[in-house]
Amino acid sequence: MTGTMRPEELMENAVVDSHGRKIGKVGTVYVADDTQQPEWVTVRTGMFGHKESFVPLQGATMHRDGLHVQVTKEKVSEAPQTEGDRHLSEQESAELYRFYDMPAPRGSQENRGRGERTKPPQPQQQQTATTRGGESMTRSEERLNVGTERVETGRVRLRKYTVTEEQHVKVPVTHEEVRVEREPITEGDRTGARIADEEQEVTLHEERPKVEKETVPVEKVRLAKETVRDEQTVAGEVRKERVEVEDDTKRRKNR
Repeated sequence: MTGTMRPEELMENAVVDSHGRKIGKVGTVYVADDTQQPEWVTVRTGMFGHKESFVPLQGATMHRDGLHVQVTKEKVSEAPQTEGDRHLSEQESAELYRFYDMPAPRGSQENRGRGERTKPPQPQQQQTATTRGGESMTRSEERLNVGTERVETGRVRLRKYTVTEEQHVKVPVTHEEVRVEREPITEGDRTGARIADEEQEVTLHEERPKVEKETVPVEKVRLAKETVRDEQTVAGEVRKERVEVEDDTKRRKNR
């Protein structure tokens, strides 16, 4: 781990993998018994975080967007998991280092060389303070931190396409027809009358529908987004610490 980090500074921070992808949030910090320095963290990746995967802190750095670790998100998803804040055994600690192909801390190897028992990391999710003078104990509890995140749910496209339809329009038209008009003969018409062949021609006209097409704009169409507020109910399990008192003096009195 780069630099010195305190367990309380790591809690609830986002964990970012070596490719810059968010893995989850820190659930529990494990410190080495001999150095009391953070050595492992667990990452809650599910909705409620009932199970947590171990992530090494070797080479990790703290940034504004969270804790950057030197392993990938895919590797963490396959890592051993834990269901609670419990002390790691030597065997479990060694298996974690082997899983991530990482050497154990140098201090641990030196202790083994002297034949001393190396103490595995222990969780630091909550702190317990006990003094011989004014004894005190810190009681902790978990709380649900519920927020929202903006995710993409889909895309809507607006496109226009051409269809052909048939329209029927009634158009008034006119046409000319021939009729024979007869008039009585006057005295002037009687003069010069003779019998002969004669021909008269009349040109007829009619109106016919004429169809022309033109393209005209009819309206503008665009897509607009609006935000609709709704409420959803989320549920999760939280743990609380209870305090009870055992008084040995009362037990002796009852005997």
